[in-house]
Amino acid sequence: MDMNLPSILTPDFGLFFWMLVAFLVVFLLLAKFGFPVITKSVEERKNFIDESLRKAHEAQERLANIEKEGESILQEAREKQTQILREAAQTRDAIVEQAQEKARQEGSRLLDEAKTAIAQEKNAAIADIRRQVAALSVDIAGKVLRENLKDDKSQMDLIDRMLDEVSAK
Repeated sequence: MDMNLPSILTPDFGLFFWMLVAFLVVFLLLAKFGFPVITKSVEERKNFIDESLRKAHEAQERLANIEKEGESILQEAREKQTQILREAAQTRDAIVEQAQEKARQEGSRLLDEAKTAIAQEKNAAIADIRRQVAALSVDIAGKVLRENLKDDKSQMDLIDRMLDEVSAK
């Protein structure tokens, strides 16, 4: 097979040797100076990404904890609100009960005072009526019985008897 291929496709041995030497020199220089820097940079980038992921995970955990704390605080606030409303209702009921009791006591006191005043007025009126009746009776009896009763003692005995009869009725 004797084909004549261009020389670029079939390099001779000298060109191949020098290309190999140049490749090895570049490779060794890269291995000595380039690869450690590249490896270090890739490792730093990997550590940065790992650290960022760890921090993001911690932030997510903190956020979950904050949400739980927020829910517990909200639940506690709701319970506190319910308790305050219950206490306010109890206080309101106690105040209403006290006011009703005070009103009942005041009403009872006023009723007792009114009954006492009525009884006093009634007794005063009865006493006044008795005095007026006694005075009228004495006047009438005095005029009627003046001729029959000559002394005051007889008149007073008669008046007392009449008053006792009137009081008994």
